[in-house]
Amino acid sequence: MFAAMLFAISIIALSQFGIFYWRAILSGVAAQPVSARVLESANVDAAGLSAQHFPVMSKLHELTADLHPGTGGLGVVRFYYQAVRTAGLLGKYFPGVAAWSERERTICARYAAVQIDRRLQANLALCASLRSC
Repeated sequence: MFAAMLFAISIIALSQFGIFYWRAILSGVAAQPVSARVLESANVDAAGLSAQHFPVMSKLHELTADLHPGTGGLGVVRFYYQAVRTAGLLGKYFPGVAAWSERERTICARYAAVQIDRRLQANLALCASLRSC
């Protein structure tokens, strides 16, 4: 019985560490600057990227050519965005949850914008290397 309880506690601790690690990576990528061309393509000014722009950035990410298949997409981030958005519906009862939800969804939108910018940079680098041959 003790071994099973110890195993369950270690699994919970490991999964909690994994979630916090993933969240740290998400925040780190979202903190990077977004190029003006990505913001212009989404019709957003530099200071105005917010949570409501995630669907637009998600669609732009789908439209951007991925010349390196197997690189990360937005699947888990879309799930996280929807989960946080659903949790944000509790905001009428808990104002703190609404503010947290807005911040997290803004991070998701910035993450998607940075991923679009990374794809564009990789595609431009590949085109430049093909031209130099």
